[in-house]
Amino acid sequence: MDPNRFRTTDSELDCSVGNHRVPAGTAPLMHAAMNTHTMNQIHMQTRRSFLANAGGGMGMLACASLAQADSGANVHQPHFAPRAKRVIWLFMHGGPSHVDLFDPKPALTKYSGQPLPESFGNVMTRRDVKKNPLLAPIRRFRPRGQSGLEISDFLPHMSEHADDLCVIRSMHGDSVNHPQSVYQMNTGSILMGNPSVGSWVAYGLGSENQNMPAFVVLPDPGGGLKGGPPAWGNGYLPASYQGVTMRPGNSPILDLQPQPGVTETQQRLDLSLIQKLNQRHLQQRDFDDRLNARVKAYELAFRMQSEAPELVDIQQETHQTKQMYGIDQKETREFGERCLLARRMLESGVRFVQLYSGDTNGWDAHANVEKNHTEYCKRTDKPIAGLLQDLKQRGLMEDTLVIWGGEFGRMPMSEQGKGRDHNPWGYSVWLAGAGIHGGRAFGATDEIGLRAVTDKVSVNNFHATLLHLLGMDHYDLTYFHNGLDKRLTGPDEAEAVEGILG
Repeated sequence: MDPNRFRTTDSELDCSVGNHRVPAGTAPLMHAAMNTHTMNQIHMQTRRSFLANAGGGMGMLACASLAQADSGANVHQPHFAPRAKRVIWLFMHGGPSHVDLFDPKPALTKYSGQPLPESFGNVMTRRDVKKNPLLAPIRRFRPRGQSGLEISDFLPHMSEHADDLCVIRSMHGDSVNHPQSVYQMNTGSILMGNPSVGSWVAYGLGSENQNMPAFVVLPDPGGGLKGGPPAWGNGYLPASYQGVTMRPGNSPILDLQPQPGVTETQQRLDLSLIQKLNQRHLQQRDFDDRLNARVKAYELAFRMQSEAPELVDIQQETHQTKQMYGIDQKETREFGERCLLARRMLESGVRFVQLYSGDTNGWDAHANVEKNHTEYCKRTDKPIAGLLQDLKQRGLMEDTLVIWGGEFGRMPMSEQGKGRDHNPWGYSVWLAGAGIHGGRAFGATDEIGLRAVTDKVSVNNFHATLLHLLGMDHYDLTYFHNGLDKRLTGPDEAEAVEGILG
């Protein structure tokens, strides 16, 4: 395997080829051809030189030639044959309780009301609940499907797909706080400013549709994510790889469509002027990544004007399909529409779709697990089951990876009597679809669900597994930044979790 296949650099060698400078790491050419950022730099430099010599504005490029964009220009080959071609990540913001949903703990019922045994030692908690009594699981767990995978009664619809799910019961993270844990699950680090998983995937594999971004985010309309947009940001990768937020309805992207009365000719003139000013600025600033991204954003926005509105028009779907997603019911309509939109995104060629459930607090059940999880399970259970069923019926499940989970789980001890505090030391996520061994649980927490103890899966190993399923070796997917070859899985050892692969 060529270790330089996905290696790139943001530094340059001052050597000339015609009027262009060749970035470091671009030779030999066969390696440079696989180098997204390097090729973008060369392409942008060539385009600037052409426009400077021709005296044209970038608006003409954005408007006149976009319809003829090369559909394969931004598609890159993986390191090895992928099992998955696309990903839907269902992110349950706030921290769903693993011991009430996917990780049955009879001992927690047995010792409910008693203090945490001293044998468990000291444990860091967000709100100092370690001395609070244990709280029994809120709902009953039952064996589901032919596999007998145990799932709680909170999720009757999802339980029907138990044989498709591989529940990792041994996830563990490093922070008891929401923002840091959101960043870690999304970027591999508790620190803000690193590229998100979707950005790495877009960078490594590119887009399958020149009229749509490779990475789309469908946020919860109820409120903001703790940690904010950096959770789907590009970090130190080129800005064009950040997630593009969309929503159902007539305006999928804010300010995408021109104002009423603005003709296509007027819009072309406006874009031409904007891009001409961009050109003037770029001529004095080689490889300005932020301005490069702005130029690309104008180009992509122009292309999306024709495709995005039709893509989000779920009225084209049959009544039966909309029923499957729960769109005919008030409590499931909003989330169901976004799940259906996620499927339509995949069909259009979007590589990575991340769908958030939970407003500013979301699944964060500090005061009352039963009340909180009853509400959020009702909102999401049927739509997610419908999504899985729809993907299977359309043959998409075979090469689509579906992920469910939050930034952490919840403590076995009670908080405020009926709630639970944050627990990053042991929690659950599940995967389904391409390359996954369904109908089973992998790993385990201790007898009360406090800590992961068997076949522990770190966030870095989880990310390595995701990239592996997409055909990428996490060691070779790198970006040279601040003197280091950076990667999603960080500097420490990480490996794909073979035990969950089918």
